[in-house]
Amino acid sequence: MPVPDRLDLTLRLVRGSGKLTLAELAERLGVSEMTVRRDLDQLQEQGLVRRVRGGAVALDVPAERAGFSVREQWLAATKAGLARAAAELIEPGSTVLLDAGTTTAEVAAHLARRAPLTVAVLSLQAAVRLADQTGIRLLVIGGESRAGERSLVGPLALAALDQLRFDTFVMSIGAVHHELGWSEFDLDDAAVKRAALRRAGRTIVVADATKLGVQAFARVGPLDAADVLVTSDISDISPETVDALRAAGVQIVTPAIAIPAEGALPS
Repeated sequence: MPVPDRLDLTLRLVRGSGKLTLAELAERLGVSEMTVRRDLDQLQEQGLVRRVRGGAVALDVPAERAGFSVREQWLAATKAGLARAAAELIEPGSTVLLDAGTTTAEVAAHLARRAPLTVAVLSLQAAVRLADQTGIRLLVIGGESRAGERSLVGPLALAALDQLRFDTFVMSIGAVHHELGWSEFDLDDAAVKRAALRRAGRTIVVADATKLGVQAFARVGPLDAADVLVTSDISDISPETVDALRAAGVQIVTPAIAIPAEGALPS
């Protein structure tokens, strides 16, 4: 697993649980405890977690230091490749609901090539990328902007979704597991995703392979709630989850993506 991918998932796991041991992280990530120690050292240097005996705890840092703007830089090559592949699955003339998240924001940047489209967004970042694009009818779903993440959540977002119907929902996800299904680290995000799933004829999930085999805090839905998963290389990644996805009828698309084997957090 490329280092930026692993750092991203490590930070999400620690923030989602509050505290995790080295052994728990090593098991979740499929790496040695020595590798986990090195990753936690990098995250601690950035002030994102605090090392404690045998593990790490999440820090109460400003949302902008551990949210969208930070993660957007970590997996740029992976996200760009997944986004292009996901956009190619969108039919011109259709109605699309675009989820919040760094990868789906990247999808937004590629949708103009599939115009004409009606695109509703659950993300301020996606709205910026689609504003004034020729052939795109842009709808911004109402709601409260979640600090740091720039996702639109809460009762207003849920009420707006209840009034609409979409051909395709492009969903980001924090975790996917053969037993729990699709899940998220935040209750508000999970609630919006559940509502969106009910309002779409087809769901395309866009997430790198580090999310496979991981269980997050809030369940979004069973594996068969989605139709397609666009992801990175799944070789040796949680074979139980991959098999369960296929058994649930989920089409797995893995575009070729050129990414560096090693990397570090941006300064």
